[in-house]
Amino acid sequence: MKNVKILYEDEFSIIIDKPAGLAVQGGKGVKSSLDKLLAEIRTPAPLLVHRLDKDTSGVLLAAKTKEAAAVFSRLLGSDRKAVKQYIAVCAGLPGKDGKLLDRGSINADLLIHGKMKESETKYRVLKSGSLPAENCGSYSVLELELGTGRMHQIRRHLAMTGSPILGDDKYGDFTLNKKLQKAMGLKRLLLHASRLIIKDEFNIDIRAPLPGYFDSFFTH
Repeated sequence: MKNVKILYEDEFSIIIDKPAGLAVQGGKGVKSSLDKLLAEIRTPAPLLVHRLDKDTSGVLLAAKTKEAAAVFSRLLGSDRKAVKQYIAVCAGLPGKDGKLLDRGSINADLLIHGKMKESETKYRVLKSGSLPAENCGSYSVLELELGTGRMHQIRRHLAMTGSPILGDDKYGDFTLNKKLQKAMGLKRLLLHASRLIIKDEFNIDIRAPLPGYFDSFFTH
């Protein structure tokens, strides 16, 4: 598949490294989508069992049979036998009362389809520093793990704590994003699905390398 790397494949699943900017599912106004690309290379077409936002890159799993899809959906959902880890670069430093916390948990209800749902995002600080642009403040590189899987959960939780993900054009700091685009060419949402672990009988542990546009935040 053009611009899409296959990370792992067996008789039950195909796991790919989805690039940012590629929609997972087709629809009105969508010219290219992952489900269409998968259907072009595998017969029958693999079935998506979880989602990533269009602007989020990284590990995404599809099942090769309906039976496997049902099992993966259960493991990823109600059984919580899966671990989904992400890397994000956010504005500021996570913590309370200005005190940096090396690790923590964001527990904040989110409105989902008209109802408030309990939501949890765990985080660990990998790196922090000053943004390479004048009067733009600091940043943190976070490793995050979903305790629940609500829509846009990580993006919404970090925005609610005052540390929005850099490059987020929906929940982020739009003024800061414009400054960083001008100063360092930032054009992408800095959120990446870095690792998927499924315990149980499949014994899957797959990582996707960070895209190159994260590099400056690790070398600066």
